[in-house]
Amino acid sequence: PPAPRRRAAGVLSVPGLIDTVDDVSKLSNKVGKNRGLHMEEKVSPPSSLEDKVKETMHNAFWNHLKEQLSATPPDFSCALELLKEIKEILLSLLLPRQSRLRSEIEEALDTELLNQKAEHGALNVPHLSKYILNMMTLLCAPVRDEAVQNLENITDPVRLLRGIFQVLGLMKMDMVNYTIQSLQPHLQEHSIQHERATFQELLNKQPSLLDHTTKWLTQAAADLTMPLPTCPDTLDSTSMASSSPNEAVSSPEPLSPTMVLSQGFLNLLLWDPENEEFPETLLMDRTRLQELESQLHQLTILASVLLVASSFSGSVLFGSPQFVDKLKHITKDLMEEFKSRPEEALQTVSEQVSQEIHQSLKNMGLAALSSDNTASLIGQLQNIAKKENCVRSVIDQRIHLFLKCCLVLGVQRSLLDLPGGLTVIEAELAELGQKFVSLTHHNQKVFGPYYTEILKTLVPPAQALDTEVESI
Repeated sequence: PPAPRRRAAGVLSVPGLIDTVDDVSKLSNKVGKNRGLHMEEKVSPPSSLEDKVKETMHNAFWNHLKEQLSATPPDFSCALELLKEIKEILLSLLLPRQSRLRSEIEEALDTELLNQKAEHGALNVPHLSKYILNMMTLLCAPVRDEAVQNLENITDPVRLLRGIFQVLGLMKMDMVNYTIQSLQPHLQEHSIQHERATFQELLNKQPSLLDHTTKWLTQAAADLTMPLPTCPDTLDSTSMASSSPNEAVSSPEPLSPTMVLSQGFLNLLLWDPENEEFPETLLMDRTRLQELESQLHQLTILASVLLVASSFSGSVLFGSPQFVDKLKHITKDLMEEFKSRPEEALQTVSEQVSQEIHQSLKNMGLAALSSDNTASLIGQLQNIAKKENCVRSVIDQRIHLFLKCCLVLGVQRSLLDLPGGLTVIEAELAELGQKFVSLTHHNQKVFGPYYTEILKTLVPPAQALDTEVESI
C-alpha cells in the first residue's frame, strides 16, 4: 500500500486500530493466514439495493447542506459538523511527533472559534476548504496527489466538501494499510508463536497428533526415490518444447529435508478427498489448499488447450497476444461446466477454438485448416477431457515441476525458465505460485521444528549434512 508522507520512521499508531492484546492476537492470525492483508474501499455491486439506498441518503444530506448555505442568512449548522469531523480525521493522520502541525490544525479549525464566526455570519467555508486542501496535500500519499489536485478545480463549496470527504476516506485507508504493513513482521511472528504454542498444547494431550503428518512425509520421501513416469509426445517436438533446465528427469533425486518437504507440499495438491489421513499440521489450511488444487487443475486444462491449438494455428497466428487471449477467454468461460461435465465442456471448447482459428487464419490471409486437420484439432482438444490424456499429463507434470521450483528457488526465479508449454499462462502461474509459496512458507515457519524431528528419521545422514528444515 502507498506510504503516507512524513511516515518513514517508526511504527505507526492509528487510534482504535489495535487496542488490546486480543486484538493483536486476532490481527496477527489474520496476517499469518493472509500475507497480503489490507483494507480496501467497499464497492457494492452496480445497481444493488445497498448502493441505491446509500446514494439516496448521501444526496439528501448534501442537498440539505446546499440549501442551508444558500439560505439568507446562511445556516452553518451542518457545515460546522462537517468541519469538526474533517478536523478529527486530519488529526488522526498525524504522528505523535508532528506537534507543530497538530497545533496549526487545532488553531485553524478551532470548534469554538468557528461557532462564533458562524453566529455572526462570518464563516468563510471556501477559505477553510482551501486550508484543508493544503493540509491534505502535505499528508496524503503520492498516489492521492492527483485526486487532491482535482479538488482544487472545484468552485462549488458543497461539491468541494463532498470531494474532500471522499479523498479523506481514501487517506484514512492508506494510513491503516501502511500501519498494518509496518506491523506485519511483528504480527506474523506473533501468529507463528501463537499457532505453535496452541498445537503443542494439543500434542501434549494427544501424543499421536503427528501420526498423519509422519505418514505424509514418509510418502513424500518414498515418492522421491521412484522414477517419474514418462509419456510419449503426441505433438511435434517444437510445440511441446524440449526440456529446459527446470525440466524433470526420470532418475530419482538425492534425498534432502528440503526436497522431501517440498514433495510433501506438492502431494497435498493431489490429495484424494476420500483420504481422511490429512496431515494434522495442515488441517487449518486444507480449504485454501483445495482452492489451489482447483486453480491448478484449471490451468492444466487451459495450457493443454492452448498447446494443442498452437500446433494447428502456426507461429504467426499464435504469436498474436490478442488471439491467445481470445482462446483463453473461450476456455476459462467453460471452466465451471468442466467440473461437472468435462466431455461436454471440451466439445464446446473444441468447436469454438476451431472456429476462432479458422476465422483468424482467414482474416490474416493465411491458408485455412484442411478438413482433416480440423477434425484432428477437434479430436485432440476433446481428448483433453480424459485424465490419462498425454498432453494433459505432461502439462500437469510441468506445472507441478514449476511449483516445486517455486518452493526451492522462489517464484520470480522459476518464472525465468518455464518448462515448454507454460509460457502462455505465465501470469496465471505467477499468481498460483505466489499463493502456494506464501501458504507453505507460513506453515513451515510454524511447524518447522516438528518437521525437522520427523525428517531426521527419513533422510539418511549420509545424504543430508544438515537435517534441520530450512526456510523454503
